[in-house]
Amino acid sequence: MTEEPIPITAADLVALDDYVEDYPLKIDLVYAQPDHPDNIFKTGIYRPDARMWGHRDFVPVILRAAMACHAQYGYTFELKDCLRTCEAQAAMAQTDIVKANPHWLREPNRLLSPPGKGGHPRGMAVDIILLTEAGEQVEMGTSFDYLTPDRASNPAARDYTGFSDEILANRVILESAMMRAAADLGHELLPLPAEWWDFRFMPAYTNKYAPVFDADLPEGMRMTS
Repeated sequence: MTEEPIPITAADLVALDDYVEDYPLKIDLVYAQPDHPDNIFKTGIYRPDARMWGHRDFVPVILRAAMACHAQYGYTFELKDCLRTCEAQAAMAQTDIVKANPHWLREPNRLLSPPGKGGHPRGMAVDIILLTEAGEQVEMGTSFDYLTPDRASNPAARDYTGFSDEILANRVILESAMMRAAADLGHELLPLPAEWWDFRFMPAYTNKYAPVFDADLPEGMRMTS
């Protein structure tokens, strides 16, 4: 008999915005800003006053990694996305850019998850870039959320080697910080192979939990209107 997934309640979610004063963190919730240069959807997926939420088991990994990376390199984590509710995933699928690229939603080389799938709708995936002490983006070769039509030669992929040694080393710095933090806290982490910025709990872990719907959250915690 298949076990029922564990529901994620409002009490299980932590606002990452609350940690920016005490940790080397910045929040840049891209999909709440229609005009953000990194918002490939060119529309507000999230409500303008949305906060960034993460599952209470996942957030300590981010915080620990941010502290370690800052201590060693002086870098700050800038978080782009974490909890992405099912309604937000559905809204992404209806945008013009996704309708023009339906292969992004198809297996086996899917680039976007359907509603309820993956770590984001459980607050168990995070998108991160690094900033220098001067507030400039550390060069990673591509922008955050770079989607390519040719998965076979994806420059955002972790196994892509067509960049300088410095850029490849920068990717290792971020990945190593997250992997060490997860291991120290007794968690296994998946660095998404196609996206150097995406880190999440393993599917075997996330699939134990039900995805989060805005409809099940208090009004002030909802990601979409």
